[in-house]
Amino acid sequence: MRILTLVLLAGATALAQAPAAPTPAPQRPPTRNIGTMSDLMVKIIYPASDALFYIESRTPATDAEWSALEGQALLVAESANLLMLPGRARDQKQWMADARLMLDAGAAAVKAAKSRNVEAIAALSDQLLESCTSCHKHYRPGYGKPAPPLRD
Repeated sequence: MRILTLVLLAGATALAQAPAAPTPAPQRPPTRNIGTMSDLMVKIIYPASDALFYIESRTPATDAEWSALEGQALLVAESANLLMLPGRARDQKQWMADARLMLDAGAAAVKAAKSRNVEAIAALSDQLLESCTSCHKHYRPGYGKPAPPLRD
C-alpha cells in the first residue's frame, strides 16, 4: 500500500511539473468580400472623402450635420482598414502604405470632427488626396493619362 501511495504521489508530482500544453494562437475570423473594389470606391469612399475634401464649402452648422461628418470621417478611416484585409490588399508594400495614409487621415478627421475643427479637417486634404492619387496611380490602369480623342 505504501508503494502504491509513493507511485501515485510521484506521478502527481511529475504531472504538476510537466509543461502546460501550448495555448493555440487566436484564429482570425474568416472574411468574405461582399462588394467589389468599385463598390467600395463609388458607394463608400468617394462620398465619405468628398465630405472631408469640401469641408470649407459644406461646413456643418447643426449637431446632426457634425455627427454626420464624423460618420463620414469614420467611414474613410474604416474603409482603409477594409482595403488592408486579406483578399483586398494587392500587396504588402505600396498598397498598405497608401491605405495607412488614408487610415491616418481618416482617424485625424474623426478627431477633428468631434472637436468641430474645420481648419484641421481642411489641413488633412493633402494627406488624403495623396493616399488616393498614389493608390490610383499604382493600381488603376490608365489613371492620369489623357482620354483618347472621340471619333465621329
